[in-house]
Amino acid sequence: MDRIAAVERALRSAAPHLLLDVVTAALREQYDVRSVELRLADYGVTTLQVVGEAPAAEPVPIHDSPQGRAFGSQEPFVEPRPGDGPVTVHLPVSVRGDRMGVLTVTTTDDRTRADLLEMQGICEALGHEILIAERDTDLYLLARRATRLTLAAEMQWQLLPGRSVTRPEFSLGAHLEPAYAIFGDNFDWSVSARHLTLTVTNGMGKGMEAALLTNLVVNALRNARRAGLDLPGQASLADQAVYAQYRGALHASVLLLRFDLATGEVEAVDAGSPRMWRLRGRSVESVAFDAQLPLGMFEETAYVAEHLHVEPGDRLLVSSDGVYESASAAGERYGERALARSLSAHRFLPSAQVPLAVLRDLKDYRGPAPLDDDALVVCLDWFGRQPPAGDTPV
Repeated sequence: MDRIAAVERALRSAAPHLLLDVVTAALREQYDVRSVELRLADYGVTTLQVVGEAPAAEPVPIHDSPQGRAFGSQEPFVEPRPGDGPVTVHLPVSVRGDRMGVLTVTTTDDRTRADLLEMQGICEALGHEILIAERDTDLYLLARRATRLTLAAEMQWQLLPGRSVTRPEFSLGAHLEPAYAIFGDNFDWSVSARHLTLTVTNGMGKGMEAALLTNLVVNALRNARRAGLDLPGQASLADQAVYAQYRGALHASVLLLRFDLATGEVEAVDAGSPRMWRLRGRSVESVAFDAQLPLGMFEETAYVAEHLHVEPGDRLLVSSDGVYESASAAGERYGERALARSLSAHRFLPSAQVPLAVLRDLKDYRGPAPLDDDALVVCLDWFGRQPPAGDTPV
């Protein structure tokens, strides 16, 4: 642990673009490492891209590579050793459940379990510092793109809190497609000691028009949340902000959810098209809310919260209409039945991997035709809060 603390101190004092140099020097000194390579997942979460000012290494696929095994399992993966050759170890880099990439190291000798745990701790410290460093350098953001982002997509990805997050009470993952040309779909979350607040937004329009609208909505909701307003109040303030800007010409569909981490009670405001499904046991059912007006359609709309309860073991999936309204080449809508089948088929995947799996199923359903609308999927696994040791549940 002292070695990890020393690396953490060195990372905190390093220039933002030199974090990998610090980690490389520490691993060489402490573990006799020959080489170190950092790869970050691209925006589409299909490849792992090497980090460097002038990267020469080719991307590797996430779903068919040793690096991808470490990324998917979130566990160190040691490649079979070729005779007396070097040992190659792939270590996941993640922060609070948000899977960022993989650090690959080669050494002369087999590593002990204790060594792997220590190196994993160094990877966690590296992940934290990368998030902070992104405020001051483009190095890590550039590594994430397999191709150029549209301006609208750049704005949307910068607006997101992350792709996944894990707490003792829940695990949450989300993804957007088309990753490099997303328009108006977005998700946001915030976690406090008592609550998880989750919002899923579908902005009207295309391109920059949709991106600007969604930016306004997300920031208005954040402003209202941070001002201490309840869920209907957050919707009302965002509604007023959108109407003041567009006078009803544009509006945004939003589903707002607030989970009580201690009890599993959920407060919801349904203001538009994002819909939710629940997997409980082997049963999938649509969770229906009373539809209320999208944000910004009319002046000073009043919103009302509804309530439901989630139980430990429940899985919730929220999608935009770009998923359930998407049509096949024959013109048949993807619909709730296909979405429910996809949710059941992937029930053993962790929540962080479910959105990508569902969107792959959607792609297979559509065939070669590209998406004609944004497609957003959010997956939440609810574990519930365990009572303190020694307490007996009532």
